[in-house]
Amino acid sequence: MPSYAYQAIDPQGQTRRGVLEADSLKAARHQLRAQSLIPLEVKASASESAAPGLFAPRKLMGRTALAVWTRQLAGLVSAGLPLERALTSLAEEADTPALAQLLGQLRSEVNAGATFGAALAQHPREFSDIYRAVISAGEQSGQLGLVLERLADDLEEQQALQAKLLGAALYPAIVSLVAVLIVVFLMTYVVPQVASVFSGTQRTLPWLTVAMLGASALVREHGWWLLLLMLAAAAGFATLYRQDGPRQTLDAAFLRLPVLGRLARGYNAARFASTLAMLSAAGVPILKALQAAAQTLNNRAMRGDALQALVLVREGAPLAAALAQHPRFPGLLGMFARLGEHTGQLPDMLQRAARQLGNDVQRRALQLATLLEPLLIVAMGLMVMLIVLAVLLPIIQMNTWVR
Repeated sequence: MPSYAYQAIDPQGQTRRGVLEADSLKAARHQLRAQSLIPLEVKASASESAAPGLFAPRKLMGRTALAVWTRQLAGLVSAGLPLERALTSLAEEADTPALAQLLGQLRSEVNAGATFGAALAQHPREFSDIYRAVISAGEQSGQLGLVLERLADDLEEQQALQAKLLGAALYPAIVSLVAVLIVVFLMTYVVPQVASVFSGTQRTLPWLTVAMLGASALVREHGWWLLLLMLAAAAGFATLYRQDGPRQTLDAAFLRLPVLGRLARGYNAARFASTLAMLSAAGVPILKALQAAAQTLNNRAMRGDALQALVLVREGAPLAAALAQHPRFPGLLGMFARLGEHTGQLPDMLQRAARQLGNDVQRRALQLATLLEPLLIVAMGLMVMLIVLAVLLPIIQMNTWVR
């Protein structure tokens, strides 16, 4: 049974706070009134509504599971099944008891008279602000089934884009990891064995061999300290990156990189346009839609630009003109926004822009991965070749002395 944190006034006029268990938000208020308490605020307890942190429990539904669940719910609602019965049906088909309990809580809230958006708001860890905003807009417009379909489409498109980007980066990452492991093995095991062979000679070793032996000694004697230093530097960078000011500066610098910066701009712009299109199509006011879409931008510099564009739109500027003031957003997005405003089909044009930007990001990511694969292999071969030369040069030198 879910728990709710409450703040209420007792008959003596004192404010009381606490936690109680109830089937729904409405039932929790009834319990407080039965105790002669006047509820001021009742919400899901912090243990259930807290945002996920380092030790927070995992979400019951990941992104893929949420997209599938949304698609199933959209199909049931579009077929004319009442929302309560649709939630009951999905609860019966839930894969885990915890998910069945979550859906049962949503059904209880809806049965108690709450809107579906308000029921979802009791579980912010599972359902994002944008997800809830779209659902609420669909309920207000009376087109919940259609909105759920669009929401499922958007979730699936985001999953497909992320999967393709991950697939493009997976092979270079594996090659880089294998290269590092091979070099560490050679430096810590093979090179020291060779060094013991030449330790008794009085001849001067080639400079490449001397440099390689020095690097090997550094790795063997101080390798763990170097690893700890790198981990500490990574932790410090992560701590710095969590702060708004340094993160915005770093994100802005990242966008100026020749290839990766363009990929980041395209990915963030595609996500921004897709979310804005979905919210606009659901009937969410443009200002609220812009604010929600800005929060989906991972790059803080582009998020700041989007919020500045929101200020211009609030002052009466067209969306296309507001976006054109910030060159970090691709010109393609502003062009499609202008066409949408002129034709009265802004959601459709924004969705087209999102699709085209996403396709461009996929194409460029695949091209980059295709280029990186041979370059990484060549780099690994060069490193191994240097180590082999450092071993062979003294042997060749010894043969020359013997002759």
